[in-house]
Amino acid sequence: MKVRVGYGLGNLRSLSGEQLGALADGLEGHGFDSLWLSERVSGPAPEPMVALAFAAGRTSRIKFGTSVQVLPGRNPALLAKQWATLDALSGGRALPAFGLGIAHPVEQQAFGVARAERAPWFEEALPLIRRFWSEDSVDHDGPRFHYAGMTVLPKPGKPLDVWLGGRAPVELRRVGRLADGWLASFSTPEQCAQGRIAIDEAAVAAGRAIDPEHFGAMVLYSHDELPDAFLQILQSRNPGVDPAELVPRGWPALREACERYVEVGFSKLVLVPLSEPKDWDDELTAAAAEVLPIQT
Repeated sequence: MKVRVGYGLGNLRSLSGEQLGALADGLEGHGFDSLWLSERVSGPAPEPMVALAFAAGRTSRIKFGTSVQVLPGRNPALLAKQWATLDALSGGRALPAFGLGIAHPVEQQAFGVARAERAPWFEEALPLIRRFWSEDSVDHDGPRFHYAGMTVLPKPGKPLDVWLGGRAPVELRRVGRLADGWLASFSTPEQCAQGRIAIDEAAVAAGRAIDPEHFGAMVLYSHDELPDAFLQILQSRNPGVDPAELVPRGWPALREACERYVEVGFSKLVLVPLSEPKDWDDELTAAAAEVLPIQT
């Protein structure tokens, strides 16, 4: 099993070009696998596609993913071109990961898709994106999209693996039916192991299989006590679970948590600091010393 460790920003404050560039350089220089950016229109973090393209332009090795990008509300042809372009310009380093978007009135308003409509939109759009990446001419007449002889160029150098987020039973089944991988969040290693069983069962029922290397987890961590407001968020996302199980505190606890994910077969880990580090170079240096030895 090939263990790889990347870094995500979550919804931290917006970074200047100099800061984001230094972060990308640091990840590459220390041997991390990837950079993942979340999407939140009303949050301060940079728009992921623009920021990932910026980071790709100054690096040569690290990969670039979204954790996760909202699919409902987007034109699948244009989104397919964006990801294919990023993949081509970066030399094959794009890692698209999609989700439905959070249940937040401002975010839902931004994408213009009612909550009940998000899943049907997703189910129609994702197969179309895959077709645009692989077919020269696409015909489709569906409830939301109509294409007649639609061509999207460039094509990715090789088929892009699509990862999905989510942890509700219906979301896990969707991963099994439509995705190439699962990026779990706010889930303990034990919950991840159970989710993987549900995904594999759904994949088998759909006549397909998920690569055993394509299971990953977002691993939030902190160096300080968790704020009460965030404890409430954790409780709402995963009721009844000890916050220490979801957000390890300190480097030894983070290393142990990562090892537990690996033990249950989750080999792609994305570290996400709960608060912005005082110095990113110091943070990455410490993380590389403590956590990167688990890479194989």
